Amino acid sequence: MENRATLRKTIGGEDTSSTPAVMRRLWPYLKPVVWVLVLAVVSMALSAATDAGIPALLKPLLDHGFGHNASKLATRYVPIAVIGLALVRGVSQYASQYLLAYVSNRILLQLRLDMFRRMIHTSATFFQRETASTVINAIVFEVNQILGVLTSVVVTLVRDSLSVFFTLAYLFYLNWRLTLIVAVILPGIGWLVSKINRRLRRLGREQQNLTNDLSYIVEETVAGYKVVKIHNGEAYEMNRFEAMSQRLRGYAMRMTVAGGLAQPLTQILASFALAIVITIAVVQSANNQTTVGGFVSFVTAMLLVISPLKHLIDVNQPLQRGVTAAEFIIGLIDEPLEPAGGTRALEHARGEIEFKDVTFSYGVDDRMTLDHVSFVAKPGEMIALAGPSGSGKTTLVNLLPRFFAPTGGQILVDGVPIHEYDLHALRSQIAMVSQDVVLFNDTIAANVAYGGEADRARVQAALEAANLWDTVQAMPDGMDTYVGGNGMRLSGGQRQRLAIARAIYKDAPILILDEATSALDSESERHVQAALETLMKGRTTLVIAHRLSTIERADRILVMEAGRIAEQGSHEALLRQNGLYAHLHRIQYQQQAA
Repeated sequence: MENRATLRKTIGGEDTSSTPAVMRRLWPYLKPVVWVLVLAVVSMALSAATDAGIPALLKPLLDHGFGHNASKLATRYVPIAVIGLALVRGVSQYASQYLLAYVSNRILLQLRLDMFRRMIHTSATFFQRETASTVINAIVFEVNQILGVLTSVVVTLVRDSLSVFFTLAYLFYLNWRLTLIVAVILPGIGWLVSKINRRLRRLGREQQNLTNDLSYIVEETVAGYKVVKIHNGEAYEMNRFEAMSQRLRGYAMRMTVAGGLAQPLTQILASFALAIVITIAVVQSANNQTTVGGFVSFVTAMLLVISPLKHLIDVNQPLQRGVTAAEFIIGLIDEPLEPAGGTRALEHARGEIEFKDVTFSYGVDDRMTLDHVSFVAKPGEMIALAGPSGSGKTTLVNLLPRFFAPTGGQILVDGVPIHEYDLHALRSQIAMVSQDVVLFNDTIAANVAYGGEADRARVQAALEAANLWDTVQAMPDGMDTYVGGNGMRLSGGQRQRLAIARAIYKDAPILILDEATSALDSESERHVQAALETLMKGRTTLVIAHRLSTIERADRILVMEAGRIAEQGSHEALLRQNGLYAHLHRIQYQQQAA
């Protein structure tokens, strides 16, 4: 579960659990719309000021509005003032809600764009470390917590704080002695809130980790539904999901208990204050120091203070959830960018590749995945990589497009270290087909021409070369047919050939084929191999294949073992050596014969 917590980082040397630190990081997103926020605050201030207006109107109404001596001020102007207050309150509330919605949605949009932009520009290490569910939660769901903070929480913090301020100001003007009693209660409430606040933050963080873990269980079950069904694993997955859900429920209830204590305790403190106020007011009334209207107005205003105070205390839970969400969001935005490399352009590579004493480690137990690997691939040469699983073949080809940086040594293209090239310029010279085919939920044409506008003539030529054109023509919408999520509407062989067509379409001088024909039947493989051989003329190709029959025509075969090149040579020469390659070849031949 450790990987789900890695997005939570420090902000400018500060712990992200610090609410002020989070707010400082969100300031650049708020700055462009700060004047809109100021207008929203002014609107909320007007709305809050009307809260003190109601008890202020009660005093003249009760003191001078009843009986034979009722004044015109109370009977005529107080009703008009009530209507005026309602109009001001309604307009200001609507304005503040609209303006805050504008601000929050602008910030939400920018946060999502920055998160997605950082995600697609971060290094391959990030995608190995984080699960898809964690990233999806951060970009799609967690950012909505920020939206909640920017709307309901900010409204509560600003508007109710102003309501408390204006009402207390009126209370102080009306009877400063009684107001001092109310003021004494506020520090006690603040202390109570701070104690509860720390617990809520800790519980919120743990709840968020469990939410990510629950999402990961769903992700694994959906992705591996065939394994689940064939092994009758429904009960196992249900138990796993239920156990995590129960833990999540426990944390949610603990947060409810902690957050729910604030309100009743505040009410108890407020009731003590109200009892003292009533006692002192009765004494003042006996000494003609207050009137009935003044007392009712004071008590009404005091009761009006309690409601926004409750709101301010209740805001702790959503505020802490928002801060916890911000930790994930800012963690993703702060994820280091993929090194851009140098500024050297590479219009069209000749295709010479050299690995010079290259070492690489993933940092696990200090084990070297590649150990001093050296070889040269000349332009147009087909270099095949063979060897048992875990020998470093895929890692080796992943270093060429700089998915990872070598721990030691150098990789050169056309005699220039690849880190001196602009990263996009380097990758534009490389086409890659992996054993793990990735297709996008788009049309066949868009998948073939991925990354640019589709040239339909070139798309057709690529599909023909990949032995897929006849199949595409038979589809209702031809090359405009949608393939579904990761090509779910295509067979395994069709998906593989579509990925090969994408590489053919790119027409790059360097090709990387990682088990590129693994899902093809014999007939399709024959056509695709012929197309690839035509394509490879004048181009440098690195081929990984566990089926050794597919690499027999390679110019040179590098046999990998434990991260080293154990043997190299042509197919016939390696068989004559009777070493590791010959051993692997005999095993496969026996399996095929059986």
